[in-house]
Amino acid sequence: MWGADAWNKLLMTPFGYGGPGSRVLITTRSETVARNMKAAHCHHVDKLGREDAWSLLKNQVLTTEENGHEVDVLKEIGLQIVEKCDGLPLAIKVMGGLLCSKEKSRFAWEDVLNDDIWSVSPMSDELNYAIYLSYKDLPSCLKQCFLHFSLKPKKSVLSVRDIVSMWICEGLLQGGSTSLEEGKRNYKELILRNLTEIDPSFPSQLICNMHDVIRSFAQFMARDETLVVHNGDTTKENLKSSNFLRLSIETKGVGSDEFEWIYLREQKLLRSLILTGNLKSQPGDSSTIFPSLHLLHIDSANIAALVESMYQLKHLRYLALKRTDMCRLPENIHEMKFLQHISLDGCESFMKLPDSIIKLQGLRFLDMDDTRVSSIPRGFRALTNLSALFGFPAYIDGDWCSLEELGSLSQLNYLSLESLENVSSALLAAKARVNAKKNLTILGLKCGGREGDGLVQGGVSESKEEEQIIEAVFDVLCPQPCIEHIKIKRYFGGRLPGWMASTAMVPLESLKILVLEQLPCCTQLPDGLCRLPYLEWIKVDGAPVIKCVGPEFVQQYNQRHRPSSQLAATFPKLQKLDFHGMEEYEEWIWETEVKAMPLFSYQFLQLGRIPPGLMFHAMALKKLAIWSVQCLNSLENFASVVELELANITELAMISNLPKLQKLEISYCRKLKTLKDMDAV
Repeated sequence: MWGADAWNKLLMTPFGYGGPGSRVLITTRSETVARNMKAAHCHHVDKLGREDAWSLLKNQVLTTEENGHEVDVLKEIGLQIVEKCDGLPLAIKVMGGLLCSKEKSRFAWEDVLNDDIWSVSPMSDELNYAIYLSYKDLPSCLKQCFLHFSLKPKKSVLSVRDIVSMWICEGLLQGGSTSLEEGKRNYKELILRNLTEIDPSFPSQLICNMHDVIRSFAQFMARDETLVVHNGDTTKENLKSSNFLRLSIETKGVGSDEFEWIYLREQKLLRSLILTGNLKSQPGDSSTIFPSLHLLHIDSANIAALVESMYQLKHLRYLALKRTDMCRLPENIHEMKFLQHISLDGCESFMKLPDSIIKLQGLRFLDMDDTRVSSIPRGFRALTNLSALFGFPAYIDGDWCSLEELGSLSQLNYLSLESLENVSSALLAAKARVNAKKNLTILGLKCGGREGDGLVQGGVSESKEEEQIIEAVFDVLCPQPCIEHIKIKRYFGGRLPGWMASTAMVPLESLKILVLEQLPCCTQLPDGLCRLPYLEWIKVDGAPVIKCVGPEFVQQYNQRHRPSSQLAATFPKLQKLDFHGMEEYEEWIWETEVKAMPLFSYQFLQLGRIPPGLMFHAMALKKLAIWSVQCLNSLENFASVVELELANITELAMISNLPKLQKLEISYCRKLKTLKDMDAV
């Protein structure tokens, strides 16, 4: 809790109705806030001691177990560095990120220790020396990317694709054909330096956030050009008194004041505008008040009144109108000649792209996910610079199929296709030339993307013929071996595409993420997944007729094709496994003598029963969530589990022998009576 206002105005009344024995735990950096909230007990969290601080720093710096001695010899200097971090874990983590970029030598570490910033007059805890030192060490381009990242609204989910696209459109990268790769490198570098934090809910570093203290520091450094305001902050006066280059305004929380578009009329110099929630626009409001705008990102707001004037944003590069009431784009959008990024994700009223969009030769990114777009303009193939295309609808008009327009788009890195049930033959699907796209790393294939399609009802496709057609269509949509992320949704074939089998001609050697959702007719998971060397996350949600996960799913590597170092375990990189909605699941056949999943850290299960042998194989499992498993009487002997979530397990009576368990959440397990041998809780 950063201030007492949220407690006094919003939270105090509902929390006052808690039942006897209820407790509320609040964390704050201000004792004044705690006193204003009339806290019954204040617990002061101590700073880290010298040895604990050194241990944290060392763990941040180590890249492999082998260089442990190399770091140990620097302990004397390291202790002096952590002492200047004043025992603050965040400062030590950031310092570790800085030292990771340095040589592991006495000279390099002493250079950090002796930096002049340590002797400057005291900075506040929130703007501590360690963060400044790490910031100071960033290359100029990376500094700008770091400061720009702090514009991200706290509660918004922006992927690496969105962030990098913002950087490109703002001109923060060097430009040219390699700017996308440069942006990805910068994104990863901020993670390595502990200036951003990976969101563990998403795989492969897809989503990152920024700690509030680091965010405050970044906003302090950019204060002359940038204004970032959140729920409850005063905005109107700030906008009257100063002109900014970048604005990020978030009014999404409960009780937030509505932000009016007219408040922005004095901001003539704006280059970036990010608005989230509770925005009030009305007829007559115009976007022409921003003649220099490069980036416009609006999320969860009503902005339909602005559509007519949008084409006059002549310098706009980035346009995101996510989850808004926008139902169309301006017909003369081709006059926005610099436009590179358009995102309409979640605009449920949006139905049709303007025909002139095919004239935007510089367009790199187009997202139509979760819209009602069912057709695209002929000539779409002219957008040869597209690297990301989401929600592309497949449909047929006479002898023409929209997938033909994709054939010449050779630069695509990301592609998701909708409404594939409309494609009547594999020959038409082949015209998309998915198998020729050498840069493709993300592929989404989806049927029945529009409500009321009626193709899948009660777990059975309408006819055997349609089932065979869709199987043939998916078979030819085969990606190159460089594919990293595959998502298949609402597929009503009886088998998965042939290119997913272990015997396929094109191996999925680079695959990291596999998501299979709503497969009503599919009877078997792909075989050979255990052989994939980089697979991190598997999610299966809604496969009601799969009964068995057998040895074809968990089996030893083919020794003829793998180096000896990879023979130790199946699923060598798997970290997360989600199984939901497999009502007919009966058994999982484990080969108990084969070591499996050495990095496996998270599993979510919503099945009829728990796979036998799970505790034997999942030796690194840290987080386990089990919902609606009806045949489970006891849960025991998970030696590594730290977090356990149980919900709606009607027969569960006992939990025992979880020695490392620290967090336990239980709901609707009414027969549970015994908890034992959980000393760390």
